[in-house]
Amino acid sequence: MSTAAATPVRTGQVLADLLPASRVRDVALVLGGAALTGLAAQISVPVPGSPVPVTGQTFAALLVGTSLGAGRGFLSLALYALAGLAGVPWFAGASSGVAPSFGYILGMILAATVVGALARRGADRSVWRMAGTMLVGEAIIYVIGVPYLALAADMSATAAIAAGLTPFLIGDALKAALAMGALPSAWKFANKR
Repeated sequence: MSTAAATPVRTGQVLADLLPASRVRDVALVLGGAALTGLAAQISVPVPGSPVPVTGQTFAALLVGTSLGAGRGFLSLALYALAGLAGVPWFAGASSGVAPSFGYILGMILAATVVGALARRGADRSVWRMAGTMLVGEAIIYVIGVPYLALAADMSATAAIAAGLTPFLIGDALKAALAMGALPSAWKFANKR
């Protein structure tokens, strides 16, 4: 029987830090985060009157940021964006390149970074802190995505809000609720090991 104590989970860690540290781990996590976001983007439902579909992409981007931390989250989403610009068909609806909705992808890069930094400070450890973290992440995505949509699609601010924000609020609340349960539960499981 081993007498070695389990490594305690500390604030300053994100879930990915529970895996043995190595460059290979970090590269695999960055690649996996980009791939997860690309796969989640294929869950795409058109919204009538909007060039922006409902996707699983935003949830994946925020999950990647909180699970991997700011640095790896940033790299994952930057890789996702650059590969999509280079022609990898993993944006919503198996598309690539620049579209009126590309601002949301830019917002996801910043959002993953910010929620990753918040997770390092323990924001992913409880239901209510996780809710706040998801709301901050979603707000960042919209603060960048909606003005980009207005400029790219030559819309007024009111039209861009109607097409690029309002139809997504209920879905984002559901995504936040899912994250509120998933990440704190993952930490509870990790702390029991």
